[in-house]
Amino acid sequence: MGRDANPVREVNRQVLLKGMRGRFIKKGWVAINPPKKDKRPSLFKEGRVNQGYIIMSALLARTGRHRQRYVDQFRLVAGCIPYKLEKNVEDQGCNVEDRVLVLMISTPKRDDLVFPKGGWENDETLDEAACREAIEEAGVKGILDENPLGVWEFRSKSSQNSCSLAGGCRGYMFALQVTEELDHWPGQASYNRKWLTLHEAFEHCRYDWMRDALKHFLTSLLRSKDLARRADLAEIHMIPVSDNEEESAMMSPNYLAGPSGVQHLEEFSSKCVVQV
Repeated sequence: MGRDANPVREVNRQVLLKGMRGRFIKKGWVAINPPKKDKRPSLFKEGRVNQGYIIMSALLARTGRHRQRYVDQFRLVAGCIPYKLEKNVEDQGCNVEDRVLVLMISTPKRDDLVFPKGGWENDETLDEAACREAIEEAGVKGILDENPLGVWEFRSKSSQNSCSLAGGCRGYMFALQVTEELDHWPGQASYNRKWLTLHEAFEHCRYDWMRDALKHFLTSLLRSKDLARRADLAEIHMIPVSDNEEESAMMSPNYLAGPSGVQHLEEFSSKCVVQV
């Protein structure tokens, strides 16, 4: 997504509401006409605020590439796979892969979907760039994994059929656990967002490298869930019990005792969260 020299920033709404009529504003300010409450917010073009309009949000997207990072003629790109876990899923065997939803975005005049991504600039860290792109293009905030899922090299959309070195991108993708979905965001006029199951996401990915990133994401997610389960299991074994509690537990059909019980739990760790 294009940007200017200023980073994405939020401006206090109360400040914006004071004396904005007749003021000159830059492209990217989000506004809504109060009399039509059901009207979808739209992005202003450069100009003066029309009578009856008020500013609702000031999340600004960067434009231009004068801060863009390049290495070995590759444009460096940061992006993420936004995801969330459904809390209540019936008849799916508690599989993690059946509970996860990933967020993808559409672009104008295309039916397939992409993940939010864009250029990594020289005034920000890699993870800051990935988080910024998530806000700009998909309107989501969340918890970014500290390690990237991987690095992929691909060509930009405008140079897909070119044989020159120009147009090459080196993309770093992260997993982003979504904690907040914004009602208004900078790319709202250009991108529609859609929550998909993993199976649907694989089908809708525009490029093969995105499907590969999705595979890495699933592997990483299953590994993190398995490590969390192992930590919980170790903590359970360290809790002392009285003789009566131990006898009661041994009589329970759900009690896991000794190596055989641990092995049984490991066999089904990817299937279901075990309640103890």
